[in-house]
Amino acid sequence: MSILHAESVDRILAMTAPEPDAILEEMETQADRDGFPTVGHEVGAFLRMCVRMRGVSSAIEFGSGFGYSAYWMASAMDPDGRIVLTEIDAHELAQARDYFERGGHADRAVFEQGDALDIVDRYDGPFDLVLLDHETHRYVEGFEAVRGKLSENAVVIADNVLHTGVIKPGDLVDAIEANASNSGDRSIGVESHSSLEGAIAYLEHVRSDPDFETAVMPLGDGLVVSVRT
Repeated sequence: MSILHAESVDRILAMTAPEPDAILEEMETQADRDGFPTVGHEVGAFLRMCVRMRGVSSAIEFGSGFGYSAYWMASAMDPDGRIVLTEIDAHELAQARDYFERGGHADRAVFEQGDALDIVDRYDGPFDLVLLDHETHRYVEGFEAVRGKLSENAVVIADNVLHTGVIKPGDLVDAIEANASNSGDRSIGVESHSSLEGAIAYLEHVRSDPDFETAVMPLGDGLVVSVRT
C-alpha cells in the first residue's frame, strides 16, 4: 500500500486500473522477484493516459531501467511515435529492448546506453513528454538540459518526489516550510546530493518557473507534473 493515500484508495486504483498485457506482467514479476524499483502499475497507467491525452509523438525518459515506464507510454503512441530510453546499465537496456521487441513496440523506441544528460544533448527535440526518473539530486539539471527541446504544451513528469529512500512527505513539508520561513521566499538553493534536498530543489525550481504550471500527483512515490504554458 502506498503511504500517500488510504488503503481504500489503493483498492479503488487497483479495481479501476487497466489490465496489463503479458509483457507488462512479466516485467512486474521480474521487478517483484529482483526487488527492482519501478513506477508501479498506477503510475504506469497514468503515464499512458498522459500520452493519450497529449497525443504524444516524441518522448524521452531519463533513467529507463529495463523499460517498464517506457513500455507503458510506447503502447499508447501512434506507430510513427518515438520514445528515447536512456540507461547507463547495458544489461538492463538489453532487457528493455527484448521486452519491447516481444511486445511489438520496438519500432517506437530508441535505446541509448549512457548518462541521460549526455544523451539528451545529441537530440534536438521537440519532445512532447519527458519523464525524469534518474538520480533525484540531478532532476534540476535534467530539467534544464531538456527545457529548450520541448514542444508547445509539453509535459515534464518527475518521479520519486514524495516518498522514496530517505524522503517522507512530512520531511518534505517541514523542509519547504523551514526554508520559506528563513528566506522569506520559495527559493531553496540546496547543494547537497541527498534525495530529499534534490526533491525540494526540483519542486521549488519548477514551481517558480513562469513558463510552466506545476502540480503534485500523489501516485506511486509521488509525481511532479509540469506543463509548459
